[in-house]
Amino acid sequence: LHTAYRRQRQMCIRDSVQPTGNLHLGNYLGAIKNWVELQKEFECIYCVVDLHAITIPRTPKEIHEDTLEVTAGLIASGIDPSKSVLFNQSQVPHHSELAWIFNCTAKLGWLNRMTQFKEKAGKNRENASVGLYVYPTLMAADILAYKATHVPVGQDQKQHLELTRDIASAFNSSYVEEFFPLPEPQIFDTASRVMSLRDGLSKMSKSDASDYSRINLRDSIDEISLKFKKAKSDPNPLHYSVKELEDRHEAKNLVGIYSALSKKTETEVLNEFGGKGFGAFKPALADLAVSVLEPINHDLNKLLEDKGYLIDILNKGSQKAAKVSGAVLSEVRNLVGFVR
Repeated sequence: LHTAYRRQRQMCIRDSVQPTGNLHLGNYLGAIKNWVELQKEFECIYCVVDLHAITIPRTPKEIHEDTLEVTAGLIASGIDPSKSVLFNQSQVPHHSELAWIFNCTAKLGWLNRMTQFKEKAGKNRENASVGLYVYPTLMAADILAYKATHVPVGQDQKQHLELTRDIASAFNSSYVEEFFPLPEPQIFDTASRVMSLRDGLSKMSKSDASDYSRINLRDSIDEISLKFKKAKSDPNPLHYSVKELEDRHEAKNLVGIYSALSKKTETEVLNEFGGKGFGAFKPALADLAVSVLEPINHDLNKLLEDKGYLIDILNKGSQKAAKVSGAVLSEVRNLVGFVR
């Protein structure tokens, strides 16, 4: 979860990251890199959503270690705990309390339309957890507990944001108009969707069975180079025009990654590599990725050597986050009519 709001509380921006380990290049380019930039303009709150992580079976050890690894990855990537609030969701009970209130606000038909539940539950729907089913109401609570007005989302989360708006509107209609804002989607242009290195039509994912489908932030220099060498491409040289890459999904993905890492436009990348084959482009891409990711890898591994420090960061961040969400929940309790 990422919530950023101006000192005057004019705007809030929110996003999420689950502690499922193996932060990868898609996480970094599609979200984390942008969060780092937002710190320059906003006071920010970042949350590792460990409550969401238990909607599918996980061991206590996995939850604990992955939460710390994601925390280390965020800090190594540039999230500054001295400037921003960084915490894990389960330490701030206001998220869960507001989610229950939203469970009693949302309609069953709304949740039945959520396609992500259908995809994750698959044919085993009857055996899926209730938590997986009501996941979107907890996500709504993550957003609205901080009265976020703008939410960075990918295509797979847009439907959940629409549900959040429905829930906020329904709550406002029942109690006080305009109490919760109706959050707007915030989409970053650069590398908002990094695809698999094995399939240009599938999003890069930590759940992919093949480790060669993604570049992990903890990968060594040799692993990064090898993965880009083995990345799926095609036998044709790169074009000079971005439009001509539209039907070459793997080529377009690799050019997009180079563009995001180099901070050049795709047109500028093609001006440099147009007419060249992947035998020349892939090594250049690997070298660029190493130059960006090696410092992150070094800092991430160093941070994981001091888990006490990471836990202290999360504890302090939780106290700060609770002050913000606690004030919102205090108003919500009064509106609902709870005796206090």
